[in-house]
Amino acid sequence: MLFPTSLVGSYPQPDWLIDREKLAGRFPPRVRARELWRVQPDYLDQAQDDATLIAIRDQERAGLDIITDGEMRRESYSNRFATALDGVDLDNPGSALDRSGYPNPVPRVTGRIRRRHAVETRDVAFLRANTDRMIKITVPGPFTMAQQAQNDFYPSLREMALDYAEAVNAEIRDLFAAGADIVQIDEPYMQARPDAAREYGLEAVNAALAGITGQTALHICFGYAAIIHERPTGYTFLPELSGSTVKQVSLETAQSNLDTAVLENLRGKSIILGVIDLSTHDIETPETVAARIRKALPHVDADKVIVAPDCGMKYLPRPVAFGKMQAMAAGAAIVRAELA
Repeated sequence: MLFPTSLVGSYPQPDWLIDREKLAGRFPPRVRARELWRVQPDYLDQAQDDATLIAIRDQERAGLDIITDGEMRRESYSNRFATALDGVDLDNPGSALDRSGYPNPVPRVTGRIRRRHAVETRDVAFLRANTDRMIKITVPGPFTMAQQAQNDFYPSLREMALDYAEAVNAEIRDLFAAGADIVQIDEPYMQARPDAAREYGLEAVNAALAGITGQTALHICFGYAAIIHERPTGYTFLPELSGSTVKQVSLETAQSNLDTAVLENLRGKSIILGVIDLSTHDIETPETVAARIRKALPHVDADKVIVAPDCGMKYLPRPVAFGKMQAMAAGAAIVRAELA
């Protein structure tokens, strides 16, 4: 079908599961932040499963075609995976500048990065068992994890990023084996640190995808709208992705009012088109969504467009997020009918 709809990854976690006020009052955690959970450890897995069912059913009720787990089990998009790896001193975090320029506690790498076990395969199996629609799971990218760590071991960040890539590659293989239809790598720091991304970021992403035959996506963005308020007028790292082996690229166009002519740089790849502005609680009309889709069509083939929000929805109130998903599905249906 034309214009299938999907989340980028996250959906708002219930207030009974996580302290959303604490979550919103800090930068996304890079180390573990167990103090955010409202549920006792003995019951946390069960509570996260229940929250995941809510996220799945909300997406289905809103009319989305590709379903994620809403990242209900995560304190942030990256820290659950990044802190499950060997080579990281969890008891003595390091520090690194966030993309906003402020220091943030991060994993301190004191040995060789290695994946000791699969991290998200149960998440995929649970998602697969609870929806008959296509499913997508996200995993943090090697370049972004290298930028979100203090390197006390490797001679260079490039070498560290390539070992992260090896860990991500093993995880992606297991995620497809567990039933994922699409695996998305989240690489927001490619936009935030374009010089380093050109130096070794694309190499790391391609290494993470080496030998992978399933449908893969790459998400780059300007940051969560709730955290990073000012948007640049365009991407600092985009044409380079034409040289990536990834099949889908996720871009935001709504809040930034992006000149969609830049999509010409990615001809041949599918575009996960961000058409929902996450900086406002105002719910778009379906026609607003349709207009944002139409704006991209001169620059990307219609059969290569997936319709999505700009970024993760986790910082929105749940009723707002649900309304925006409904508008997104309805807007995609408008343009789909026009072209049919």
